[in-house]
Amino acid sequence: SQPQLGELTASHITPSSIQLDWSIYEGTFDSFMVQYKDAQGQPQALAVDSGSRMVTVPNLVPSRHYKFNLYGVWGRKRLGPVSTDAVTGRSTSTSWFTLLCVLSVAAPAPQEEKEPPSQPQLGELTASHVTPTSVQLEWTVPEGTFDSFTVQYKDAQGQPQVLPVDSESRTVTVSDLAPSRRYKFNLYGVWGRKRLGPISTDAVTGEGGSPVPLEEEKPATQPQLGELTASSVTPTSVQLEWTIPEGTFDSFTVQYKDAQGQPQVLPMDGGSRTVTVP
Repeated sequence: SQPQLGELTASHITPSSIQLDWSIYEGTFDSFMVQYKDAQGQPQALAVDSGSRMVTVPNLVPSRHYKFNLYGVWGRKRLGPVSTDAVTGRSTSTSWFTLLCVLSVAAPAPQEEKEPPSQPQLGELTASHVTPTSVQLEWTVPEGTFDSFTVQYKDAQGQPQVLPVDSESRTVTVSDLAPSRRYKFNLYGVWGRKRLGPISTDAVTGEGGSPVPLEEEKPATQPQLGELTASSVTPTSVQLEWTIPEGTFDSFTVQYKDAQGQPQVLPMDGGSRTVTVP
């Protein structure tokens, strides 16, 4: 009953984009995730719906080698990856693609004229409720609906972090921050195969000695994490289990580094107490 990923191939390669196609040998996935590193070496994640078998990765650099990993999300499991390598086209073709872009702006195709209102738009991103260890982010969507959102920032060690947010949310709290430190937050909106944005904001966390009135007023309402244990260990997977001695969390996130040293993020709903890391 567990679905299986087939092959991942790269096609329609241009100096700034690559189209990825994949097959499914068996079963049905809930969604897919494409991961790769951009020209600055920062990991990028591209969410794809379950009915898709192809996606175009944009904003690439000419004449550069990229490695793409495709994961299939099935319930609480992330299966895979299947991988492929590709080199973007030479920059000598840039002028030809630029000409096409200019022509499309001057005389847009009929299909583009009919559909621009359907593309959602990100509004403003603001930071509020700043404490020494957390920042609450709020944003607006003046038009349309996104499938999901992604918040990206760098932690105190300079490592990139990715925080997935569901489509209905307009606020999220970024925790485990360092006191008296400036952070830059980028918010992307995921719409089908496109990742729109980012919109950005900066915030400085409070001083380490600063009291947090909100937490002092409601100490009993804050949930607590218990113990995290590893079980059902196989050569290719580990099952994690955890306890919550008090309260309720909205969601959980497991972070780890894969065999290549790339940071991985595995989101889970608030009712979960176990997950298998494949």
